Amino acid sequence: MSDDRKNARHKASMEKQKAKVDARIEEASEERGIALLITGNGKGKSSSGFGMVMRALGYGQKVGVVQFIKGQQLSGEEIYLRDHCPQVEFHQMGTGFTWNTQDREGDIAAAQRTWALAKPMLENPEFDLVLLDELTYMLAYKYLPEEEVIAAIRNRPVEQSVVVTGRGGGSALQDVMDTVSEVKDVKHAFRAGIKARKGVDF
Repeated sequence: MSDDRKNARHKASMEKQKAKVDARIEEASEERGIALLITGNGKGKSSSGFGMVMRALGYGQKVGVVQFIKGQQLSGEEIYLRDHCPQVEFHQMGTGFTWNTQDREGDIAAAQRTWALAKPMLENPEFDLVLLDELTYMLAYKYLPEEEVIAAIRNRPVEQSVVVTGRGGGSALQDVMDTVSEVKDVKHAFRAGIKARKGVDF
């Protein structure tokens, strides 16, 4: 096949694809914030959530970040936001991973204290974006009341978007979300004995 024919076929294919995309854009008429769940067993869920934080900040939007699970070890996200983005309201549960604490009652109390900081963000229309990092574990371990968390997400201000990250979380959480994305674990350096890397893993 000649280059001219290849180019013509490519142009026709792209024109057809553009028409489909334009039609979908035209059909999307509702203007409001979205609820997004980033789940799955692969690496990159929190990283994706923080990518959306950076995107929102680029537009001058007001952002809130609450990290469940993490907090004992410094992360690049925490360092950058605290040093360069004082306008971001940032909270951490601060207990570290649940398999390290091995203290169910203490973890429940910490989760409830942290949720008490997150919930007002979901009620405040001044926040354009709220990231609830690793929230799914709090539901999976029953550290927080599922109905209350889901109601807060469902009843948040209409223009506010919320991003939830973490494995699992249950079908009720998925049902209330507008978008659910799954990060799949295909291969991981850690299983090959490679240590977690500053700036990549934390």
